[in-house]
Amino acid sequence: MQSLKLTFGIAVFFSLFLGGLALIYSVDGQWEAGEFSSVLKSNLNKKNLTNRNFEPSVVTSKVNEVENEPSALFNDPAISQAWGLKKSDAARAWSITKGSRDIVVAIIDTGIDVKHEDLKNNIWTNPGETGKDKNGRDKATNRIDDDDNGFVDDVNGWNFVSNNNKLDDNHGHGTHVAGILGAEAGNGKGIIGIAPEVSLMILKYYDPLVNNSDNLKNTIKAIHYAIKMGAVIINYSGGGTEYSQDEFEAVQAAEKKGILFVAAAGNERSNSDQFHYYPADYKLSNIISVTALDPSLEVLASSNYGIETVDLAAPGQNILSTLPASTYGFLTGTSQATPFVSGAAVLIMAKKPGFKYTDVKKHILSTGDAFTNLASKTRSSRKLNLYKCLTVLDEGVAASGIMTNSASEQKFNSVNTHYGAGFDKAAPSNLAPFGKNLMEAVKKSKPEKLGTKTKPDPL
Repeated sequence: MQSLKLTFGIAVFFSLFLGGLALIYSVDGQWEAGEFSSVLKSNLNKKNLTNRNFEPSVVTSKVNEVENEPSALFNDPAISQAWGLKKSDAARAWSITKGSRDIVVAIIDTGIDVKHEDLKNNIWTNPGETGKDKNGRDKATNRIDDDDNGFVDDVNGWNFVSNNNKLDDNHGHGTHVAGILGAEAGNGKGIIGIAPEVSLMILKYYDPLVNNSDNLKNTIKAIHYAIKMGAVIINYSGGGTEYSQDEFEAVQAAEKKGILFVAAAGNERSNSDQFHYYPADYKLSNIISVTALDPSLEVLASSNYGIETVDLAAPGQNILSTLPASTYGFLTGTSQATPFVSGAAVLIMAKKPGFKYTDVKKHILSTGDAFTNLASKTRSSRKLNLYKCLTVLDEGVAASGIMTNSASEQKFNSVNTHYGAGFDKAAPSNLAPFGKNLMEAVKKSKPEKLGTKTKPDPL
């Protein structure tokens, strides 16, 4: 009997020990002590959360600067490592438009490093909280609600966790998402976002250093702020499995205001048609639900899918982007795929200022590259193609955004060689010089420079 007790005790000890090691291993060893503790706390708390959460992601590499690539587009050093730009046909899209700072995108996430070298010039500024007040004081710091919107000194957005204007990103998730969407071009720094000219409104709904925060309520408040303050696109790289009537009504209010809502499909490894993930799965016309692809254009095993609930696929594995303190790193998940699509929406709106959100959604969903392997994963059976969503005409496209016949794609292919999977062939003669530079750069992609060994998505 004594030996049985001893054996049982040893078994319990090793189970707890190995479980602890597994949890620690899920957090990247290159993170600093403060970052480690915050992410560890997040992982511990996640099982108990009953509201919205950002999608857990692990940085697989983090560096202060990226190695210079002289041939890179706009002289941004790491362009050759951005496989997602190649697969999305970004070079030719940028030969048409690079976006516009008149277009405001609300990033509802973990905050953003507003001083990041690659983001600071694309951060939204509230016109009602800038300039001088009647007493000659700076409106940004006078502790007065100058625009009478209910928020004091909300210069770049609002922190709904702590109810203040401190937007620091204590995780890195929000800064990473923001860089994918809107990192600046041509500044000799880091990377380029899908829409390198844009205004990023920062709305913080989650902070791993703050306990007992109601992320769902924060999300709802953030959506209403975005509506009130003039965002035309909302990017939400998070969610949860429970339905919320209040959240539904908030997104519905955005729909009524003509705001496009781009949402992550989630990393639950499940079929969203059967096991819903919100807000991506609310049945509202302004939502685009996005799942994640790897470089071989397969949907990640960790990503949610569904032919009724998931609209489109975009690059989401080992995506290089910005991190706090002007650093850079790689993350994986539908969180990373979502800002690709939000960036595409910015490009369309810049080219076609009169487009409504329904037009933008239709162009994005109907003009992606069709793949048979996506037929069982997404409603559109397509992956994002930035160039085609700017050039393919509307003929043969249903209001839902699904291509009803091949007329548009045939027209596109009759004029341009189809580059759907990347830049495999020579550039067309009318491609801008910087587009050609990008094509050359991505062919020389060497992501191993930043240690991009793939780790499984935590979900």
